[in-house]
Amino acid sequence: MCGIAGWIDFTRQLNGEQATLKKMADSIEHRGPDAEGFWMTDHAALAHRRLIVIDPDGGTQPMIYRDGEQLFAITFNGEIYNYKELKQVLEQKGHRFQTTSDTEVLLHAYIEWKEDCAKYLNGIFAFGIWDEYKQQFFMARDHLGVKPLFYAQREQSFIFGSEIKAILAHPMVDAEIDKEGLAEIFAIGPMRTPGVGVFRNIHELRPGHFMVYNKAGLHIKPYWQLESKPYEDTPETSAEKIRELLIDTVKRQLQSDMPLVSMLSGGLDSSALVSIAGEMFKKEGKTLHTYSVDFVDSDKHFEQDLMHVNRDTPFVYKVSEAVGTVHHEKILDTPELVDHLLKQMHARDLPGMGEMETSLYLLFGEMTKDATVSLSGESADEVFGGYPWFYKEEFLNADTFPWRYTGVGTYNVLNQETLEYIQPEAYINRRYREAISEVPRLEGEDKIDTRRREMQYLNLTRFLPFLLDRKDRMSMAHGFEVRVPFCDYRIAEYLWNVPWEVKAIDGREKGILRRAVDGILIDAVRTRKKSAYPFNQNPAYLKGVASWMNTILNTADEPVLQLIDKQKISAVMDGKADLDSQYAARLFDYLIQVNEWLKKYQIKIV
Repeated sequence: MCGIAGWIDFTRQLNGEQATLKKMADSIEHRGPDAEGFWMTDHAALAHRRLIVIDPDGGTQPMIYRDGEQLFAITFNGEIYNYKELKQVLEQKGHRFQTTSDTEVLLHAYIEWKEDCAKYLNGIFAFGIWDEYKQQFFMARDHLGVKPLFYAQREQSFIFGSEIKAILAHPMVDAEIDKEGLAEIFAIGPMRTPGVGVFRNIHELRPGHFMVYNKAGLHIKPYWQLESKPYEDTPETSAEKIRELLIDTVKRQLQSDMPLVSMLSGGLDSSALVSIAGEMFKKEGKTLHTYSVDFVDSDKHFEQDLMHVNRDTPFVYKVSEAVGTVHHEKILDTPELVDHLLKQMHARDLPGMGEMETSLYLLFGEMTKDATVSLSGESADEVFGGYPWFYKEEFLNADTFPWRYTGVGTYNVLNQETLEYIQPEAYINRRYREAISEVPRLEGEDKIDTRRREMQYLNLTRFLPFLLDRKDRMSMAHGFEVRVPFCDYRIAEYLWNVPWEVKAIDGREKGILRRAVDGILIDAVRTRKKSAYPFNQNPAYLKGVASWMNTILNTADEPVLQLIDKQKISAVMDGKADLDSQYAARLFDYLIQVNEWLKKYQIKIV
């Protein structure tokens, strides 16, 4: 895992631009604290920040390959899990290797297959390759978007980076936000629209896409898309396939030359991964270390809701004991969460989900003391249909993004001028219609199955990217790599066409996954009802962020004040608004972030 950045321009000489390149790389030093590298030619300048995971000596980047008149240079963030198999294939085609790194295999995959190279990859990746002979730049991003990749065009310059801050470090890019960006912030929120960078004229390369930039311009195409097909298996064969895929995926993702651990929430998904990985560790005479997060006095303040059925901690220790892991629990106190609130905004370059991300940031800070790599259970709910909105009628019948019903839109506290400018409801509806129009249809599918397919597409392409953004930024802020086995595209591809009655077999959400891990995972957790990532329910958190918000309201020239209605905010503070205390806390910590974001990045609203 690393950070990448660069600059392509066919109208100017970039050989002498190392100062700009270094500024871009320095902005993402946290992604690669172990080393830096730069490579420049007439019209291309590439930068790299390295976090060493595989082949410490041979994986230096940018990596260059020369063959006669041909020269290729790569800057790469991620891991290619099938690189050993690909290496054998490429060697049979005449390629020769100087290192044991996946970076060199990836570079040769491009040399061999050019724009089709991403089709051969199993991994998490965002990379750019300069072809000196063709005077062409190629970029690609992994199937589900685990690794981030942003770009911008200014005049004749193409500028890219792992994070938006790397692009903003370029002197040609100003921090601006327009009507669409404000609508993203207040109407869509952290579940950012795919391809949209929020900042004006900064874009994201969408998951499963590649891009070619040359003198003819910019060309973007998908290399992987979900395809709807009739289901031809049985529940028994599906459970077996899923089991085999999970075991194979975990085995691939345990490859590391650095210490590897796992997150453990006590839920079905992470516990299944821990059970599989723990057994593999034992066979090698090793013990897996696991990590979880909890909050001071969580037993006193826990309240059941739609997404949180019971506390995680008791189940965490049941799994740890059964698998034989060494478990580490990070217990966070409320003042710590308030004090570190803005850390996650700086990591994302955008306002996020507040204390739910702050707790992750603090957990990863603890984990990185002992390891460099971790497994995590992201995407199982999106792939297998674990959320309530897959089966509850009020969500299925709602003609909008289902998660809108589990929170409160921040646009409710905007002033009239801002509301009229961004028209949040119209913007949400437009983005929702765009998403629905993309869904790969299956001829002959009935109405309810069609709707569930739409729901799965919304989750895979609109909700999952937010979770992956959160996990990537919070971990890489500490130079820590998190791998997500359930994001293996083979699993997503297969489950896409498994019908709901099989996904929810035995009358349980993710029933087919529960069957697949029968005998692998202890029954106490295998049969546990879905409970989402925990959050701090201590009322002291609301008091802390409300006090902070009150200070903003009473301080002249705070930038968020030009956008919000102070009376509406005051009504929430005084308990006069019809708003649950947890939603009030989330509202305040989001607005605090927006205010700091506008200041810190010196954003101009245009």
